[in-house]
Amino acid sequence: MTRIINIVSAEPAGDYCLRLLFDDGVEQVVDFKPFLLRSVHPDIRAYLDPGRFAAFRIEFGELVWGDYDLCFPVIDLYLNQLQKSAPFDAVA
Repeated sequence: MTRIINIVSAEPAGDYCLRLLFDDGVEQVVDFKPFLLRSVHPDIRAYLDPGRFAAFRIEFGELVWGDYDLCFPVIDLYLNQLQKSAPFDAVA
């Protein structure tokens, strides 16, 4: 049986880091700065503004910013794996 994991709380934990608590008791401190810096999309890079980054909320067990302008799969947050290696990174 597949279990649905939800985020139950989120709080600032440093520069672009959030401490996330999941409904099974797992806690992760996720650093969003590398993801934001690596992005070339201006709508994502806009969240490098500290005030805009701080305007997150939890909605239906997910961490979101704006009108879902920025959100991440809960499993990636749970595993603290925002950065995935792209096959083209090795040749760049």
